[in-house]
Amino acid sequence: MALSVIVGWQMAVARCRRKGLDDAVCTGLLAYVVLAGFVLAHLYSVIAYFPRQAMESPVLLLKVWENISSFGGFVGGLLGLWLYFSLKARNIDTGERMKYLDVIAFVLPFAWAIGRLACTVAHDHPGTITSFPLGISLKSPEARAYIATFYRDAGRLAELPPSVELAKMAFHDLGWYEFLYTLLVMVPVFLVADRKPRPPGFFTVVFILLYVPARFFLDFLRLADARYFGLTPGQYAGLAVFLAALLAIRRRSRSDRIAGAS
Repeated sequence: MALSVIVGWQMAVARCRRKGLDDAVCTGLLAYVVLAGFVLAHLYSVIAYFPRQAMESPVLLLKVWENISSFGGFVGGLLGLWLYFSLKARNIDTGERMKYLDVIAFVLPFAWAIGRLACTVAHDHPGTITSFPLGISLKSPEARAYIATFYRDAGRLAELPPSVELAKMAFHDLGWYEFLYTLLVMVPVFLVADRKPRPPGFFTVVFILLYVPARFFLDFLRLADARYFGLTPGQYAGLAVFLAALLAIRRRSRSDRIAGAS
């Protein structure tokens, strides 16, 4: 995780310079975005996914190094951006602010791939068992014991087949799947799209349109996440963000049509 932040930070600063944006604003903004992102990633995860545990032990809310949510991090990052421009750079107009936001959005897939590679190595986002070829093999006793722990914690241990059958299966590794999707789909799309000038906000919208649908469907493979009316908190957050992106596209298209007609 630390490496992904460092790489993303350095890429963002370098891109700000290439785009002629202010260095001091860029680094100050990144500090707000990263800090608020981590705090909200944790708070959202605990409150949305573990409400009972949070009420029983409120100290969980202070353990910001545990239980983080991607969508909580995105919301926190946007909050950090709003706070920075409200407190430190009020003189910068909306169009210029979108340029800084787009810099951050552009580097996200690259940093995200590094973060998800760490998740892949740790196998810390296990999903349900499967026969899917890209799943993580359960051939070894250690792997079977590992997935059994998560099924037990989810109250679903009875769903596991006997050990002999389980050894022929695998489990969905959601961190691994996100790593593959980010590296093989999102990164190439961003590199190709960056070959020509794009309007402010372009990469922000593209990131949302590419990431949210994939994440929405991956959440159905989760093992123990809290669900409300059949969907996880991440899926609800994703739907809200995706609809906001579609609204932004519609408003932009309407503005372009009005400008073209005038």
